[in-house]
Amino acid sequence: MKIIIAGAGEVGFHLAKLLSYESQEITLIDTNKASLAYADTHLDIRVIRGDSTSIAVLKDARVANCDLFIAVTSSETTNITVCAVAKQLGAKKTIARISNTEFIHHKEEVGFTKFGVDELISPEALAASEIELSLKQSSFNENYEFEGGALTMAGLTLSKSALFVGKTVKEAAEIFPEIHFVPIAIQRFGTQFTIIPRGDTKFKRGDSVVFITSEGGADELCRLTGKVNRTIKNVMILGGTLIGYKTARDLSEKDFNVKLIEENRDRAFELAEELTKVLVINSDGRNVDLLDEENIADMDAFVAVGANSETNIMSCLVAKSKGVKKTIALVENMDYFELSHSIGIDTLINKKLLAANNIFRYIRKGEVVAMTKLSNLNAELLEFEVKSTSAVCNKTIKSIDFPRTAIIGGVIRNGVGMIALGSFKIQEGDRVVVCCLLESIKRVEKFFL
Repeated sequence: MKIIIAGAGEVGFHLAKLLSYESQEITLIDTNKASLAYADTHLDIRVIRGDSTSIAVLKDARVANCDLFIAVTSSETTNITVCAVAKQLGAKKTIARISNTEFIHHKEEVGFTKFGVDELISPEALAASEIELSLKQSSFNENYEFEGGALTMAGLTLSKSALFVGKTVKEAAEIFPEIHFVPIAIQRFGTQFTIIPRGDTKFKRGDSVVFITSEGGADELCRLTGKVNRTIKNVMILGGTLIGYKTARDLSEKDFNVKLIEENRDRAFELAEELTKVLVINSDGRNVDLLDEENIADMDAFVAVGANSETNIMSCLVAKSKGVKKTIALVENMDYFELSHSIGIDTLINKKLLAANNIFRYIRKGEVVAMTKLSNLNAELLEFEVKSTSAVCNKTIKSIDFPRTAIIGGVIRNGVGMIALGSFKIQEGDRVVVCCLLESIKRVEKFFL
């Protein structure tokens, strides 16, 4: 697949890196010589220095033969413009990164597709939505909703209080036959290996387990694992970044009590004017005395989304030490992910990864409706729409020769999520959620062509 990426910033470089690992033909365009030099020496891609809005530059990138054009520069005006131009020059599909989420909400009304922009993504809006979902499912360290919550992915670490620790998946299913969740991926404590569970796979204390749940499954999962899904009402946010602003705005509109700490005085006053339901505090969020003065111990959740990953991590650790039950940190350095989990931060947000997940579904084969990569796990969750020509159509799950490194977690039929076991028959129009290790993705895609 030939893919052109305009913008070699943090999102563009990360996308180019992930896509190059998949042997895609990548061309990266940017005006910044240093960014391109780093990408050129570290990735197996083609780089072009120039203005992506230049027709000559786009033709040099061979845009006429482009399967996917992704514009992720820091300017949303540039991204929209270059997508429109690329489409006219022959690009098959275009995606523009934007920061004004009004464009997404009114996409059909404005008609972006008419002038060449097929999809709009906002990494900041995706991050804010991810934070809100994490607060909603406070007992889990990883969440993802399919079809508005018809099926939900929930990740947690098993403690000794989990009722099925020491039992196999099959034994647990026999003891708890009416449950509405199923394990789809396991990482053993202290290892880097991802296991796709089978009937004889045994749950162990310390396992990081990802489940798919249907309606009611999250509460059952909490009960059986000894977790408490606390209601979160009081939230403190560190950082008046775009993500901090969007998170504070969205939460306050849903009647959360929100305090937002911003060090820059001008930015703090600007936020205070716009966020009338939010208490904005102009101070350094690393100041422990300030956090005590603002009653951090009374907070249900602490969300650190400042510009510095290290500050976000340390602030969350301070919040944990003060008794805050739910901590969420924005971490831009991918190497920090595993470290942050091991030292006790509940949920990590990475906007580059969220943007990549949103874009990756366009390079997968078959009718991929949604997808997400599992943090710290060598696996992907994909939602496929079943067509009449799909190899799985009108077959029971147990009769499908699925690779052992993949598992069907659930099926959404007519908007209703179901945990699908071996005798379940897949039909045309079903949306099937599959978890698979990276090496089996190509085999899995063939079942849904």
